[in-house]
Amino acid sequence: MNAPAELPADYAQLLDHLKSQVRQARVRATRIVNTELLSLYWDIGHAIVQRQEAEGWGSKVIDRLAVDLRSAFPDMRGLSRTNLKYMRQMASIWGRDAIGQQPVGQLPWGHVTVLLDKLDNQSDRDWYASTAAEHGWSRNVLQNQINSGLRRRIGAAPSNFQDHLPAEDSDLAQQLVRDPYVFDFLDITERVAERELESALMRRLEQFLLELGHGFAFVGRQYHFEVGDQDFYIDLLFFNWVQARFVVVELKVGRFEPEYVGKLGFYVSWIDDNLRNKDIHAPTVGILLCAGRNDNVVRYSLAGTTAPLAVADYTYETLPSQVRDLVPTDDEIAAAVEATVSELDSQLPAKPGNSG
Repeated sequence: MNAPAELPADYAQLLDHLKSQVRQARVRATRIVNTELLSLYWDIGHAIVQRQEAEGWGSKVIDRLAVDLRSAFPDMRGLSRTNLKYMRQMASIWGRDAIGQQPVGQLPWGHVTVLLDKLDNQSDRDWYASTAAEHGWSRNVLQNQINSGLRRRIGAAPSNFQDHLPAEDSDLAQQLVRDPYVFDFLDITERVAERELESALMRRLEQFLLELGHGFAFVGRQYHFEVGDQDFYIDLLFFNWVQARFVVVELKVGRFEPEYVGKLGFYVSWIDDNLRNKDIHAPTVGILLCAGRNDNVVRYSLAGTTAPLAVADYTYETLPSQVRDLVPTDDEIAAAVEATVSELDSQLPAKPGNSG
């Protein structure tokens, strides 16, 4: 039996180089195919828009067009009546130069249909298209982020960053915070203990990191450190590699209380002094997640600390705000029930012996 041939000394480097070339070629090929497909879809949509404007085409013509195109190209997917209407909508919203030059032109067709389905505002469509292209979101992730109102939530939490960080860094740090955080992936419908909430988040770490935002890496849960002879434990510690900063996260299952700020500020100061490399890392920030808050109480509490902190709510719900506004609160339901009971009581005949 012949011994295997001895490989050249630089074989491993050559193999790695060729693998990299193959991967890059596949990515380029995928992008080219996607660009050509979007260009075709835009051209079809534009032709329909032109005919509708010039000749008053109705929806029945689109139905017939879908049938005839599928008959002519039976092996080609994407020529359904619904897709033709998406093509028409895309061509009426974006110009042809958007394909390849704007973020929407870098997304797969399925992502584009989500933008058209879920959003009515052009500014929102462009923002979500840009963010999805930048972070490589899947179609499902894009849909979830739209449903949870990500654009509205980013940077919305009250903080004291502008008071304790340089102006440019303050703006960056604010973009790390959302309000509220949506933990609907936990399938929790009622209040739980803080440790239970931590455990649930750790079991769904990938989704939790996605909800926190881009660039978060998990460092530790109940992160232990000592000061003197005392032990302390940070609920959750993260590092954001995009901004090169540690982020301390504390969870509270109840409403915000002023004393929470002191403990979180203490944790942030310790991380800043002991883990942060001041030559390469941005200042550490803290985020307190609580189930409700009074913004005036938060404002006064943050004014009393020198640590850069933010306070945000979290929720398990993903109803759009316009729908959520129509859903009665617990207090409103209780008031309605009480009013109904009172009305029924007033209609009942008086019991014997109860007359005045």
